[in-house]
Amino acid sequence: MAKFKAKKQNIAIDMTPMVDLAFLLITFFMLTVKFRAPQAVEVQLPSSIADTPLPAQDILMISISQDGRIFFGVDSKHVRLAILEKIKERYGYEFTEAEAKTFSVLAEIGVPFEQLKSYLSYGELERKAIDKKASIPTDSTNNQLKQWILFARYSNPKIRIAIRADEKAPYPVIARVIETLKDQKVHRFNLITTLEAQTKS
Repeated sequence: MAKFKAKKQNIAIDMTPMVDLAFLLITFFMLTVKFRAPQAVEVQLPSSIADTPLPAQDILMISISQDGRIFFGVDSKHVRLAILEKIKERYGYEFTEAEAKTFSVLAEIGVPFEQLKSYLSYGELERKAIDKKASIPTDSTNNQLKQWILFARYSNPKIRIAIRADEKAPYPVIARVIETLKDQKVHRFNLITTLEAQTKS
């Protein structure tokens, strides 16, 4: 009996839906991605074995540079604008719409209150130059960090505080920041570190 040999057919896969899906995903990520504003000060974080993640929102960040300069930042644009309103009420400064907009997008600030208005009126390059020398005062007669923390907590009662200190930052400066937090009745805060590589035994 003769055997019937079926013809082999070429299988063609239509890639059009896959290309559409790829473009949809790219579009989705482009529209939803949230770029982090550049930090005002570079910090080389110390390492530790703690692996507790930092909450994703409602964060007040105090950064301490290698040479002991202090910067303040919050993660929410709305909280920044609320803080600016508190500064206006407390110190009587008037900010233009452009200055308020600039403040609302800054990740960190490190100038004293009396220099804030002029700082916000400068362009990005001038602000970067100022950031290389700027620091929030924390001495006993003029502790402005205390006011920044107070304004942030009034603007967002759920805010959590984190300290991002350089591994070579002077200890007395870190101790002064912690003492400032204690004065504000803040006894719980996060210390930001990098995860230390653990060797297998």
